[in-house]
Amino acid sequence: MSKLPLGKATEYPQEYAPGVLFAVARADAREPLGLCGDLPFHGKDTWNAWEFTWLDPRGQPRVAIATFQFDALSPNIVESKSLKLYLGSFSMTRIASDKELVNTLANDLGAIAGAPVSVGISHGADANFREIGNMPGACVDQLPMARWPGRVDPDLLTTGEETVTETLHSHLLRSLCPVTSQPDTGSVMIHYRGPRIDPVSFLEYVVSFRQHEDFHETCVERMYLDLRKHCQPDELTVYAAYNRRGGIDINPFRSNFETDPPISRLWRQ
Repeated sequence: MSKLPLGKATEYPQEYAPGVLFAVARADAREPLGLCGDLPFHGKDTWNAWEFTWLDPRGQPRVAIATFQFDALSPNIVESKSLKLYLGSFSMTRIASDKELVNTLANDLGAIAGAPVSVGISHGADANFREIGNMPGACVDQLPMARWPGRVDPDLLTTGEETVTETLHSHLLRSLCPVTSQPDTGSVMIHYRGPRIDPVSFLEYVVSFRQHEDFHETCVERMYLDLRKHCQPDELTVYAAYNRRGGIDINPFRSNFETDPPISRLWRQ
């Protein structure tokens, strides 16, 4: 952690600089969760970079939304500030074509992640898939809380005897960066089949992350494990859509039965 560029004064390269990318091993965060060996989920982390810019061969600026998908099985995640520095280094770099740009991004990020990374570039005219969507299911945010937890506590979660297939979501997710302690805010959704989860207890559990320090991906994996252990669903998806910070939003998705998150962009993204 001491080598991370987060929270430090940093020079911002203006030309292509893949050397600024910094890998963080997923195992470092998973080991405290007891995640060793085979994972109980599959998934992906989708990063959307909204401020990406570079130069075409004539030196004329181009802009686009850049989207990166990292498989949850990849050995590493990319440290977020290093990704911002890397993307910023394209701002005065001439790129021959979109194809060359995508290949360069995929090769550099794949090398850091230790696994192939899917890369997409969307210009303004073809970015309709970024239309704002809504999380499915019932929102729990207006339910009256009975407890105000000061730390993450999976014992808050309670279930009934009825077996249901249900989707719940909350826009009250807040956690803290483990390096800078800066707040990360967003929305979280669970889709499951199993004993009915009391929606108030789910709300209280989400709120219990407000002062918890972890990376986005680790928060979602912790939620998945807690829900799996304490609520025992047969099928479970946990998806978080974090708001952008530094022009990038991060959206971790973990599931044992679904392949893709239900939406691409929320109202605060």
